[in-house]
Amino acid sequence: MNGSPPPPPAGSTGSVPSGHREEPSASDPPFRPNEVALAAGYHSAQVEVATRLNTNEAPEAPPQEFLDELAAAVSKLGANRYPDRRAEALRAAIATHHEVDPEQVFCANGSNEVLQCLFLAYGGAGRKAVVFEPTYALHAHIARVTGTDLVTGQRDAHFLVDVPTALELIAGAGTGRDAGPSITMLCSPNNPTGLAEPPETVTALAEAVPGLLVVDEAYGQFAHWSALQLVASNARVVVARTFSKTWAMAGLRLGYLVANIDVVAACEQVALPYHLDAVKQAAGVLALGYEPQMRQRVARLLEQRGRVAEALAELGVEVWPSDANFILFRLPGLTSADAWQALVDRSILVRDVSGWPGLEGCLRVTIGTATENDRFLAGLAAVLSEAGFSIGR
Repeated sequence: MNGSPPPPPAGSTGSVPSGHREEPSASDPPFRPNEVALAAGYHSAQVEVATRLNTNEAPEAPPQEFLDELAAAVSKLGANRYPDRRAEALRAAIATHHEVDPEQVFCANGSNEVLQCLFLAYGGAGRKAVVFEPTYALHAHIARVTGTDLVTGQRDAHFLVDVPTALELIAGAGTGRDAGPSITMLCSPNNPTGLAEPPETVTALAEAVPGLLVVDEAYGQFAHWSALQLVASNARVVVARTFSKTWAMAGLRLGYLVANIDVVAACEQVALPYHLDAVKQAAGVLALGYEPQMRQRVARLLEQRGRVAEALAELGVEVWPSDANFILFRLPGLTSADAWQALVDRSILVRDVSGWPGLEGCLRVTIGTATENDRFLAGLAAVLSEAGFSIGR
């Protein structure tokens, strides 16, 4: 076992007022707008369109048999009773799925709440967290909301983490009595750029961090490897996952982490009582019984991802490689805002990510069904044609 998890800080990060006026008076409770506001451009526009490819959801619903089983289970839950506080059955099912101990599993309302619990337990005032931009905006947001000091590094030209630069950043984050960052975040595959970090990068960081290395694998099932294989040998490695993507359960909001039992215990200390409702606990257990169908959905999406990437390249679009269920791209000679609106005018919704660090002019498209992808590619070709660009290289 390599190292041990750092202890959670004493005390709490404080509370945040529930609301504020547009023009607060001197008597208002102190509000922290700079700390709690999401970065500009993070939220994806909610627009009624025929083809929605902007939030990386699964394009197919779960199997009808699963939905029927879930409906039957919900009818027997007893809504007047609180749910299992420790989600024992769900943790056991996830543990079996990953071949770990149930005490190594912590579940919450989506992987965002999982990450929030980690920051509540290991971050806070006087603690630091490292992120590598551009990356998932919620990592920095949760750090700010919990009062954790943010140390920001940059990814390389391929949007991967450069190990020597990252190690220098992590070492430089510790000064004086400060032992360095208590949390180092690594999104792999990275959202919104797409690539998974290679095993040697994650291993090198795991061996060097003074605190936790949290690997956000929301898109892990699309990649060629997982940091889950490092958890047994390094107590500082935490892997967060979600049921929202490959399990086609975004509407049910269920996530979890796999980690050392001390990390799980720390998260349980800061989680609110009965935070995980009985419906999603039942849904998670049932979903794991449909793993073959999940892997079939992933295989179809991987095939479609390759087809869409090839078609984009043939259109003369700048495309970045992806290990996830989305593709980052940039159109020649068109602003991202104009391209986004032109697609919306054709009832196609993608994500404008140009406001994120280092992604000027970029858009991100979620891989959908074959029909949805055909609509997107045809719409994009029409946008390029109308803008006067010759199609192809």
